[in-house]
Amino acid sequence: MLNLRKYGNKPFRVAVIHGGPGAPGEMALVARELSSITGVLEPLQTATKLEGQVRELKTVLAKNAALPVTLIGFSWGALLSFIFTARHPSFVRKLILIGSAPYEGKYALNITQTRLSRLGEAEREQAFSLMQTLNAPAIADKNTSLARLGKLLSRADSYDPLPHDDEILECRYDIYQGVWEQAAELRSSSKLLKLGKRIRCPVVAIHGDYDPHPSEGVVEPLSRVIKDFRFILLEKCGHRPWLERSARDRFYNILKQELPS
Repeated sequence: MLNLRKYGNKPFRVAVIHGGPGAPGEMALVARELSSITGVLEPLQTATKLEGQVRELKTVLAKNAALPVTLIGFSWGALLSFIFTARHPSFVRKLILIGSAPYEGKYALNITQTRLSRLGEAEREQAFSLMQTLNAPAIADKNTSLARLGKLLSRADSYDPLPHDDEILECRYDIYQGVWEQAAELRSSSKLLKLGKRIRCPVVAIHGDYDPHPSEGVVEPLSRVIKDFRFILLEKCGHRPWLERSARDRFYNILKQELPS
């Protein structure tokens, strides 16, 4: 799998960063929409460790982007973009966080419970079974199980989703496990939030009011450490605003207004 896709024409002033970790391709729809007004890069993370993903993103942007860029991170990609911006501030003119995971561990405690409570009984049983499979050391290939679990949870993440195709290219459990373990440790030690003090560019967080990732876990911590911070809450909106019937148009209008002219 190549680790970069390009949309529109040079100069590439915007980059969209997918979530997961290990879910490359899910930001393709957003990249296509934005490419009508600016060149967009879609880096696809292939490194199996957090530091490797930071280095990989730096290399991709250094070689292909018109720096500094507007960095748009979704879910896990929001955390990666946050970490990257703190470590390489000269690369980023504006940071946009969409459906971000929380920045302090206490806000993450009920995310899985919220998701499962939104599923029917049969779906919950299936989700529990897939989780057990992912935790079983004897099973070597867990990519299929991770992909199936992701599709189940995406239903719980959505308020009123529009019909859409699944554009994830390849679900990678090794990336998910390797990166998320390090990221969770960084968050639990409070080192993640402290990185925010290094960020000097404007930061905008866009979040759905139905997102199982609590908005308080974004707005409360980041408002304490980032000087130029704005938070936008979208009504009737789940984890992926670009797929929500009621929020899609407002989401894109907000996003386009934040892009470089």
